[in-house]
Amino acid sequence: MAVYTHVPAEEMAEFLKRYDTGHLVSAKGIAEGVENSNYLVETQREDGTSERFILTLYEKRVDEADLPFFMDFLDHLHARGCKVPRFISDLEGRKLQQLSGRPACLIEFLSGISVTEPTPAQSEAAGRALGELHMAAQGFTQVRRNALDKAGWHDLADKCGDHLDDIAPGLSQRIEAELSFLDANWPADPPSGVIHADLFPDNVLMNGDEVTGLIDFYFSCTDITAYDLAITHGAWCFSSDGATYHADRGTAMIRGYEAAHGMSDAEHAAFPILCRGAALRFLLTRAYDWIYTPADALVTRKDPLAYLRRLDFYASASPQDLLGA
Repeated sequence: MAVYTHVPAEEMAEFLKRYDTGHLVSAKGIAEGVENSNYLVETQREDGTSERFILTLYEKRVDEADLPFFMDFLDHLHARGCKVPRFISDLEGRKLQQLSGRPACLIEFLSGISVTEPTPAQSEAAGRALGELHMAAQGFTQVRRNALDKAGWHDLADKCGDHLDDIAPGLSQRIEAELSFLDANWPADPPSGVIHADLFPDNVLMNGDEVTGLIDFYFSCTDITAYDLAITHGAWCFSSDGATYHADRGTAMIRGYEAAHGMSDAEHAAFPILCRGAALRFLLTRAYDWIYTPADALVTRKDPLAYLRRLDFYASASPQDLLGA
């Protein structure tokens, strides 16, 4: 469920008068996503032509002060050929609005579907799209700190505390040991840039084996580019419960990324460690939500142990296991 703020039709129709989009024909809440309220909006011009947009209202987890960074980054990527949605300006040139007491933006609609069980060909396409994004991001000079970096992991672990053992016996000790390992072994001064940081299958739109759009950049930040690949690898290359690793997807994803961007020998060697960090990041955020999200909340809590299983796999994997021969 991802419509936390209900917008009456009359209020939405009045809102759209700020834009050169025609009048409101329909609006439907979008269930996917957990951070913001999203509507699929259809408009019609006087000549009868129709258009579709995404109307997003930003809830508490997105800082309004970060929105200009996301807007500028997507403009930068779009200008360099990436298939990303642009924020729409109103008749006065403004992209950021207020609607129903929330910051709001009208966003370009991109066609395509999100796959739930990716094929190797789709995984390769996603890896290639991520590599193209990293290439296009070069030259973007703005910086946004990753709030979910190693320091953020320690903070989350402290906030979860002994409640972690309510999720699984010994989980707090396992996480403490992993944090110590990553503190000691995290790569020093690797290639970095602005990354997506959340490229799960539901944030990639596809038509068959072709990527038609990359969406939901609200975790984008400045960090290690190969870490972004590690996040994507963990999201695409396992069963949803984390119990099964699909090596064919993993090999294909790396092949696609290498074709578009390439990886250094140092990045190859560090990749299992980056994957462990990515798995720990989602283990911790899911654990925090599992502990502190009320049972009657609109958001469906995601199983933290699905990422503990990924973490256990990565902890025993070699670079060859993940990158292919």
